[in-house]
Amino acid sequence: MNILLTVAYDGTRYSGWQKQKSPEVLTVEGELEKALRMLFRKEDLECIGASRTDRGVHALGQRVLICVETTIPPNKIPLAIRPFLPEDIVVTQAQAVPTGFHPRYDCVKKTYEYHICQSPYRNPKERLYSTFVYTPLDIEKMNMGAAAFVGTHDFAAFCAAGSSVSSTVRTIFDCTVQQEGEHIRIFVTGNGFLYHMVRILAGTLIAVGQGKIQPEQVAEIIAGKDRRQAGQTAEPQGLTLQHIYYDLPEQTPYTGAYRDDK
Repeated sequence: MNILLTVAYDGTRYSGWQKQKSPEVLTVEGELEKALRMLFRKEDLECIGASRTDRGVHALGQRVLICVETTIPPNKIPLAIRPFLPEDIVVTQAQAVPTGFHPRYDCVKKTYEYHICQSPYRNPKERLYSTFVYTPLDIEKMNMGAAAFVGTHDFAAFCAAGSSVSSTVRTIFDCTVQQEGEHIRIFVTGNGFLYHMVRILAGTLIAVGQGKIQPEQVAEIIAGKDRRQAGQTAEPQGLTLQHIYYDLPEQTPYTGAYRDDK
């Protein structure tokens, strides 16, 4: 049976999603596979993740495919696997998917959130889940800059060195900035993202909010395809993978766990 899992995790203590050659390196994928192997008693069980989040990045809607023979109904897997997982990793949903389904290649779109805390001091309770900006940010200008990202563009200026992709063209469906008190959240939805793309996008919008980059310059930066012209790469802990969408029927989680709405 092909089963698609929805996984949430706090990425603070992990060296990213992807398991490493050294078993001593702690990764989310590595810990999830350990739990899955114990649950299904299958030593060679491997999973395929939809997105490779970096060290310190969090997720509420990571998607993971497994292929396994089991009598456990898919909607009960989240409850069944709970005792085998560390407290900072949770399976919130499981559903059967067709043969040939692939969590990366069949993805329709992804949504990320970047969380900024605008405060005169660093709040210890927020330090693992946001980046701190101590100067005021102009949210209206940030939204003007964010609008320039929407559409199909070559995002070479927003790709970190070390990427091996064949094309840097991506489509952004929506990009907005919202503020509630000292909390500022950037939401961006696209058909895919380049290496560090969302963090560079966030760093650029922070620079727009600070007046270091003008909103109309964002389109020029995109067109210029020069990484040096975009903003700094924002810190990883502010980033959360919110949701990955497929052309599949949505199912209600077995427990009262998190479920993002379309």
